[in-house]
Amino acid sequence: MAGRIEDYALIGDMQTAALVCRDGSVDWLCLPRFDSHAVFAGLLGTEEHGFWRVGPAGPADAEAAPADRRRYVGDSLVLESEWDTPRGTVRVIDFMPPRDGAPQLIRIVEGVSGRVRMRSSLRMRFSYGRIVPWVHKVGERTVAVAGPDSVWLDTDVETHGKDLTTYSEFTVTPGERIAFTLSWQPSHKEPPALPDPEGSLAATTDFWREWVEHCTYHGPYREAVVRSLITLKALTYAPTGGIVAAPTTSLPEEIGGVRNWDYRYTWLRDAAITLSSMLRTGYREEARAWRDWLLRAVAGDPENLQIMYGIAGERELGEAELDWLPGYENSGPVRVGNGAANQLQLDVYGEVTEALHLAHMTGLSRNDYASLLQIKLINYLEKHWDQPDEGIWEVRGPRRHFVHSKVMAWVAVDRTIKLIESGDADGPLERWHELRDEIHRDVCEKGYDKERNTFTQSYGSQELDASLLLIPQMGFLPPDDKRVIGTIEAIQRELSTEDGFVLRYPTAGEEAGVDGLEGDEGAFLACSFWLADDLAMIGRVDEARTLFEKLLALRNDLGLLAEEWDPRLQRQVGNFPQAFSHVPLIDTALRLTASGAYGG
Repeated sequence: MAGRIEDYALIGDMQTAALVCRDGSVDWLCLPRFDSHAVFAGLLGTEEHGFWRVGPAGPADAEAAPADRRRYVGDSLVLESEWDTPRGTVRVIDFMPPRDGAPQLIRIVEGVSGRVRMRSSLRMRFSYGRIVPWVHKVGERTVAVAGPDSVWLDTDVETHGKDLTTYSEFTVTPGERIAFTLSWQPSHKEPPALPDPEGSLAATTDFWREWVEHCTYHGPYREAVVRSLITLKALTYAPTGGIVAAPTTSLPEEIGGVRNWDYRYTWLRDAAITLSSMLRTGYREEARAWRDWLLRAVAGDPENLQIMYGIAGERELGEAELDWLPGYENSGPVRVGNGAANQLQLDVYGEVTEALHLAHMTGLSRNDYASLLQIKLINYLEKHWDQPDEGIWEVRGPRRHFVHSKVMAWVAVDRTIKLIESGDADGPLERWHELRDEIHRDVCEKGYDKERNTFTQSYGSQELDASLLLIPQMGFLPPDDKRVIGTIEAIQRELSTEDGFVLRYPTAGEEAGVDGLEGDEGAFLACSFWLADDLAMIGRVDEARTLFEKLLALRNDLGLLAEEWDPRLQRQVGNFPQAFSHVPLIDTALRLTASGAYGG
């Protein structure tokens, strides 16, 4: 059975990623890319769907004992897990080296004290747990083959097969190190080169140490900020610069519910805000790579801008259900692909334009096509901003005039005006000044409830929406505007949990609500960080700091956050780890540091 979502650690090579449970089991790994089929899919089913556990050997009922300690080695993505057993202590080091060639998952078992009997149990299942591969020996190497894929296991200890699983049993003594390397290769090609586990470990540790040295943030929340930055870097597909929203699919927003989506793609919104955070913390190369990815993905066709693309810029992301997988804790269906790719979400134009504006303002080298793209986006938005859309939360109900979408349309026009005024682009300034004013007036007249002194989710609605918290952050209205303060206070009253965390919007429980879905969901962590930002902006800095530090306490022991927090079950829910949670963590830390709103 899979662990709790917060029981998992992330390791990755910036092309794919694995989730390692506290008990030493790798329950999720897609090869060779984030969006490839999983070879270990036990996370969304059972051990029959693939896993790889390395840990102390013992009776069957004690085989999956959790590690007594685990940590990342310094500021890296190298994981160390330690077990204390009656016969001694053992350490397992898990990592995936950054690569140009075959992807590798390396596990090094190190004896710390005593003599500890260990067991490796490897059950490879291709195509998300559906296909049992042909496993055989090629010399001293073990290879599993199914269709176009092959996975090679290299180790110095003996292996044997039983019950369609590859086992190794061995004993480690103090200072002894036993390595296992799993490498993927197209099945029609020659075997991958023999691995060098110790050399790869040194190179991986050096890579992360050198990368973290570029971080320009040195405030009181540095540990949380750096861990979030490392996580965002791990979610970046190095060959193209695309950034996945999360490395997983179908981890539920409600345990047992149907709100299960595939997040292994590049949302323009998520990637744009990730870019903004990296720029503010010194990572210009990542920003340049994302801008280049954007220009390739849009490819001169901004009129058909999608809200998300594949990590190499693919447009076709058709959604399907994997009916042989029961889902995480029986939360079905399990989905791959994402049908929301073809939705109209007008706010994306604002997020992309804001990211390009920030890149320009922070001195990223000029790209004429980026400026041209920005102008083309506004030409499109000028004709379509007043249409209803599906909005930031990708509702699967009827389109509406979402207030946040209109605000972000205003942002897109505002930032483009600034680009033209800087002399780096040409455009109809007077006309777009009028457009900016028109959008602003429209939102304030149709999206604001005077009686309750709050903006609403959509024109004419009574519902609130946490995305309204971005109004002062985007500069649409100043923080001290009574309408902004009223909106913040209304969201605290109507969308906050007992712990002070924030729901995205009201859900309808057993009936389909505004989002077209049944069921509920947890508190959305990004929205909770947005509330902390807003509280700081309106001068309630102590309250902002208190909320921020409560949010930090929700991270797992390795500093990782999923998409949401279930206040009833007191556990993380949703895809994991989630870029859209770690980005606002960074932003709020920067804001509180700048305001001096932190303790000790």
